[in-house]
Amino acid sequence: MDEYPPPPDDALDTQTPPPPPQPRTTHTGSPTDFLKGVVGKKVIVRLNSGVDYRGVLSCLDGYMNIALEATEEHVEGNVTNRYGDAFIRGNNVLYISAAEEI
Repeated sequence: MDEYPPPPDDALDTQTPPPPPQPRTTHTGSPTDFLKGVVGKKVIVRLNSGVDYRGVLSCLDGYMNIALEATEEHVEGNVTNRYGDAFIRGNNVLYISAAEEI
């Protein structure tokens, strides 16, 4: 039977890993509570394609169809278009994130 040599002494030194970074805001309610809380506030909507839309969340429905006002389209971090109002079909949405304190 093959036996493996013991690990070097310095490999046994265990250091406590640093704590994970704290999010800007924590939200302990349900997703519905979060979405109700961000209506009328600036949000970031990430699409499945990786494109971000940033604007003021006007309204949304149960299918995650989203209406934004004062919308900017960001591709790879760069603003590519600005829209007054934008409608995003829910099946394209990966996530919605608050862009300001809620």
